[in-house]
Amino acid sequence: MNYQETLEWMFNQLPMYQMQGAIAYKADLSNTIKLVDHLDNPQDSLKTIHIAGTNGKGSTSSMIASILQEAGYKVGLYTSPHLKDFRERIKINGVEITESFVVEFIARNKPFFEENSLSFFEMTVGMCFEYFKQEQVDVAVIEVGMGGRLDATNVINPLISVITNIGKDHTAFLGDTLSAIAGEKAGIIKAGVPVVIGEYNEQTQPVFIAKAKELSADIYFAQDTYKDNTLVSDLKGDYQKSNIKTVRQAIELLRNTFVITENNEEQGLLHVVEHTKLLGRWQVLGENPKIITDTAHNSHGLTIVMNQLKQEKYDNLYIVFGVVNDKDLASILPLLPKEAKYFFAKPDNLRGLEPEILAAKAREFDLIGEVCSSIPNAYAKARSVAGAEDLIYVGGSTFVVAEIL
Repeated sequence: MNYQETLEWMFNQLPMYQMQGAIAYKADLSNTIKLVDHLDNPQDSLKTIHIAGTNGKGSTSSMIASILQEAGYKVGLYTSPHLKDFRERIKINGVEITESFVVEFIARNKPFFEENSLSFFEMTVGMCFEYFKQEQVDVAVIEVGMGGRLDATNVINPLISVITNIGKDHTAFLGDTLSAIAGEKAGIIKAGVPVVIGEYNEQTQPVFIAKAKELSADIYFAQDTYKDNTLVSDLKGDYQKSNIKTVRQAIELLRNTFVITENNEEQGLLHVVEHTKLLGRWQVLGENPKIITDTAHNSHGLTIVMNQLKQEKYDNLYIVFGVVNDKDLASILPLLPKEAKYFFAKPDNLRGLEPEILAAKAREFDLIGEVCSSIPNAYAKARSVAGAEDLIYVGGSTFVVAEIL
């Protein structure tokens, strides 16, 4: 198989949560343990940093990777989902995994994958471990896919664990209370391994403290340590202020293992996009009209993004919006501005919600707009009516952002 054929096999034959939802979620690590044993446990030879949380995982992972790159280290970065190309998930110093490695890895292990019915995510995790080992990275920053305790990445023994924040998302799998979700995320805490908590509240903090105590893991609360943070990043979303505090606490702990100067920290934060090629975080795509896109897709993330949108100056606001079909619309639609004109569309994804359903639900919250045939069609319509002093916002789902980048 060539690269495209390999991708088609990966996407079509194996369950993948990104595309199919619940059918792809496996509630134990047995398959991942089988896989890493089959691969001779490449993760055990890596220095790793493990990052979980409801929002901000990708930004936090990329900031930490950027700082370590700035300090001169060879840094593996594993994130999900991808926006345009599968290879975005696995990078070394911002360079994507080679097509040849993807093809060879799948071809060599395909019988094992089929015999054990491995999921897309499980085999991708194995691929990243083997690639980072082969390329002899100095450190690998590993982002959790979903949850933590049962996530396929949770077979590593990291230098530090990081949990960015807790919000209600994927409640069908992780629980419908903040304390229950915190318990799943806290599953990445390891015995004797320091853990950084980015944001907490009265429901989640006791969960983290109890788990850290149980495992004799030192625990650090970044929002308390860096109340007067002065560092900034080239990632401009307001939510990055909290992520920067989390990153700074993590970097302080990593100085026990790596040489990282204050200048490395400052410059790493200022060059995240250049170093890691991260996309879709309060990304400005154009001016006159101003066009902004962001991957925020749950109430926790959209609250911050919509508040930031209110600070923008414009004559008219146009919003291109689409979601996946397991989204809790009652929690996110009230956050959206009523004065905007909406263009509703379905993301090009098996899990995309039909725009007629989305538009009908939106009307219950006085959000008025038109149903469009696709995300590109909705975007084109917004572009056609927006004047130079107007603003277009594109979001609701990672998949929506991917289609217009």
